[in-house]
Amino acid sequence: MRIALVSAANSVHTVRWANAFARRGHSVWVISCANHVAKIDSMPYDDAVEIKYLKFPTPYGYYLNAIELRRTLKKGHFDVVNVHYASGYGTLGRLAGAKHALLNVWGSDVYEFPYQSKFAERVVRKNLKYYDHLASTSICMAKQASNFTSKVFYITPFGVDLSKFKPIEGLKDGSAILFGTVKTLAPKYGISDTIMAFIDLHRRMLKEDSVVADRLKYEIYGDGPQKDELQKLIDDNGYSERIKLCGYVQNDKLPWVLNRFDIACYGSVSDSESFGVAAVEAMACGIPVIASDADGFKEVIEDGVSGIIVPKGDIGAIADAMYSLLAAPAERIRLGKNAIDRVGKLYDWDKNVDAMLRIYERVK
Repeated sequence: MRIALVSAANSVHTVRWANAFARRGHSVWVISCANHVAKIDSMPYDDAVEIKYLKFPTPYGYYLNAIELRRTLKKGHFDVVNVHYASGYGTLGRLAGAKHALLNVWGSDVYEFPYQSKFAERVVRKNLKYYDHLASTSICMAKQASNFTSKVFYITPFGVDLSKFKPIEGLKDGSAILFGTVKTLAPKYGISDTIMAFIDLHRRMLKEDSVVADRLKYEIYGDGPQKDELQKLIDDNGYSERIKLCGYVQNDKLPWVLNRFDIACYGSVSDSESFGVAAVEAMACGIPVIASDADGFKEVIEDGVSGIIVPKGDIGAIADAMYSLLAAPAERIRLGKNAIDRVGKLYDWDKNVDAMLRIYERVK
């Protein structure tokens, strides 16, 4: 098939879809606005993927690039046009008159953008109405998007490469018990809550078992606008030696980072956490996960079976969950094994790509 992905070229999600289709022998074009330039070093495209940058940058490019996109699609004779994001690129594809196209919703485009103004809501409603076919990476996000359309969504999970995300022996530090998070440092991801929960846990263990308390560490990987605020929170509580902000980690290094963790923690306070891929990556490595009851986490984790779900923003509940897993190594092993099984059944990237290609066959 000749596949056109109308999407931000600098998104890791776009890169993964494009490369997966190209490796299956399909002809793949990524068509992107001028300022969404691919990050060649951190997430490279396969040589077989063609990248076309439209003339104008966002946000005006979502309107001004319509004529160029129309010409590009007509000239390309694509079997499938897959537009990603219901707001910006969804608008661009609609104005370009993309025919029989598939629109993927991503998260903030249906959880946040429509609530910014009446105009934004009208844009999303108009875009969802225009496209013949709609897709979502999760059931919960499709349900959210159904607030703006009565159409049925294909469910296309954005899973993980199980040849990379898997248990790796020998990476854990036997002298430490390491809690970990890999997430953008932004308020909606609740990292300040997991920091405070860890501090509560450590102070509790100082009273109960100082030897165990001395082994506790917490590493947070990622970058973002809240970095300085989180570092101040750590410093003000006197935990700069025990809690570390470790910076951004490239996706290909993630399996080694995750396999160092004994317990992974995700305290998102936003329901725009629409799939929970960070939790899935940890689960694939057999790491027991504590996550908030954001929609995406509730969908990927079976509470008490393949992880632990706690109420959003409840620092005490997070600390209690940390304590329960700290005190029960056998439970950590059980949750980790169940997590591997669940990811294998539902979120195997190869199977997810197969499912998307079957959808393409239906819509082309």
